[in-house]
Amino acid sequence: MKFFADTAIAEDIRELNDYGLLDGVTTNPSLVAKSGRSFVEVVGEICQIVDGPVSAEVAATDYDGMIREGRFLAAIANNVVVKLPLTLPGLKACRRLRQEAIAVNVTLCFSANQALLAAKAGASYISPFIGRLDDLNLDGMALIRDIRAIYDNYGFATEILAASIRHANHVKEAALAGADVATIPPAVIRSLANHALTDKGLEQFIADWAATGQTIG
Repeated sequence: MKFFADTAIAEDIRELNDYGLLDGVTTNPSLVAKSGRSFVEVVGEICQIVDGPVSAEVAATDYDGMIREGRFLAAIANNVVVKLPLTLPGLKACRRLRQEAIAVNVTLCFSANQALLAAKAGASYISPFIGRLDDLNLDGMALIRDIRAIYDNYGFATEILAASIRHANHVKEAALAGADVATIPPAVIRSLANHALTDKGLEQFIADWAATGQTIG
């Protein structure tokens, strides 16, 4: 499963990229607003840090506006993926931008039928929001499994990008459900390496080695 960082903070992206853990990045207007910087400046900087896809979301909600903004965003760098909302105008814009060879991430997906429409429109990625479904006591992972089954039934190339991930278990469950990508907050990515038994074992190894009085190299 590919890991995308769900953030607009360049320092976090550089750190995770240096670890070799990042395959891409997703941003949105809310994340960029928290950075207090220019949207175009932030997207351009992120595209220079990572080689993989960087999702940048349009602000428009009408077809003409989404096409105009999508083309503008795609011109920032060749690894920009235009993020569009899962609405009928958004699906129409998805089809048009894909005809122009612009990658598209259709976001705010909450049902398998929506995901089917996005795939038929040629979306590069579909972003089902796991955490927001869980907030309503709905099974976000069941949605991932349903989309996986539908896409596999018909050979759709659209990649399933699990979004709204809140904790480490979401990552594991999304991987088990067959998501192609998980977009994850940096703190959650770091937490995946943590385990109390790892810490305890390392502490014991260090103590045992120190007792030998030896050095390596």
